[in-house]
Amino acid sequence: MSPRESFALRDYLSPELKGRAISDARHSVSLTDILRHTCLIGGVRKLSGRSVLLATSGQLMSALAIIELDGVAKRMLLCPPDLNPDHVRALIEDAQIDAIVTDEPPRWSDAGVYQIIGAHLSEPMSGQVKTEGVTEWLMLTSGTSGVPKIVSHTLEGLAGAIVADGLARDAAPVWATFYDIRRYGGLQIFLRAVIGGGSMVLSEPGEPLADHVARLVSHGVTHMSGTPSHWRKLLMSGSAAGFAPRYIRLSGEIADQAVLDGLAATFPNASIGHAYASTEAGVGFAVNDGREGFPASLIGSNRDGVEMKIVDGSLRIRSRRTAHAYVGEHAAALTDAEGFVDTGDMVELRGDRYHFVGRRGGIINIGGLKVHPEEIEAVINRHPDVRMSRAKSRRSPITGSIVVADVVLANAAAGRANVRDEILEACRASLAAHKVPAVIRFVDTLDVTPAGKLARSDA
Repeated sequence: MSPRESFALRDYLSPELKGRAISDARHSVSLTDILRHTCLIGGVRKLSGRSVLLATSGQLMSALAIIELDGVAKRMLLCPPDLNPDHVRALIEDAQIDAIVTDEPPRWSDAGVYQIIGAHLSEPMSGQVKTEGVTEWLMLTSGTSGVPKIVSHTLEGLAGAIVADGLARDAAPVWATFYDIRRYGGLQIFLRAVIGGGSMVLSEPGEPLADHVARLVSHGVTHMSGTPSHWRKLLMSGSAAGFAPRYIRLSGEIADQAVLDGLAATFPNASIGHAYASTEAGVGFAVNDGREGFPASLIGSNRDGVEMKIVDGSLRIRSRRTAHAYVGEHAAALTDAEGFVDTGDMVELRGDRYHFVGRRGGIINIGGLKVHPEEIEAVINRHPDVRMSRAKSRRSPITGSIVVADVVLANAAAGRANVRDEILEACRASLAAHKVPAVIRFVDTLDVTPAGKLARSDA
């Protein structure tokens, strides 16, 4: 596809795509039916030129509304299910929302927006929806306790990496993701399914992992995406038997060698890749060689018009895929003077490869020394009996602070004393003394945020 002044998501749908569908645990809607039906009570024309908050209870309804609204609405703000209700009015004001699409109208009656459009699973559409302009896609950042920032994209920017990878419509991929499609990572997979002519199996909040995987198997999922924490949860659940995807994709967190090797062993016939992307920077690159980190040759310009550089250890990205701006009256600048997004992800060069070491804002202080917890976790996770870990600091009356590591074992019956000794030995061999955990605690599970990342709020 060549860039156009005006194109919309529905332009990729074709009546010839028989058998392709978007489904959740209860319903399935074919892509061809989406062209003939509407999920918006009163029709999509009522929302022409409006700034719309998309606030449905489930992902399927959101998926249908996204397809209808793109190219019709002026703006479309995707509301994730974990949005703090206390932040709603500020976000509506910043995004200048003048309409809400929801399947729960009473919930939004006090939002201060006059026009609330109900949504339900589709009814026949009168006439054909025409693309009227370029819709501004608005998404919320995650990982903050305050009001999240609103980030602005266009479909052309969101689809840049997908188009660059090629649209293999004859392959009929069946995509699924652990993400919610109202977050950047999940939205990318949803767009890959729709633009690539495939099907999409949506995750279900609160669904037991075994039931989710059984549903993936029954729908014949071939391509699956999630964070490393998502995949670690699957590997230690015992639910992977019978699931045989052709392609596995990791993003959203550092993909260390342990999780890549674990996936390769469990899914020997799958191609396994990890991608770098963020809500602000867009998709930077994908690595498919089975190794953690990324080749140093990617720094500078590369084939897809993505330019990267390292400034004070932080990765910066400039491309057509980056967000246009933060939205809001008091929004800060998104890029530097040269148009680069400072990702805040810290990297270091080891030989001919850059390795991610952690977030600049996630550093913990150990006796006045700065430590990236992810660096410690990567060493711990290499132990064959470890499935996942979390490092954090804890106050010490003697040294001021120490490193404490919570560790989940792949086999709860493993000899914990031996494992603890072996972890400490590996840490002493690979890390500076102040980074070596003073305490290792074995736990049954570690929490994951709604965005699929290891929860660090109590770290």
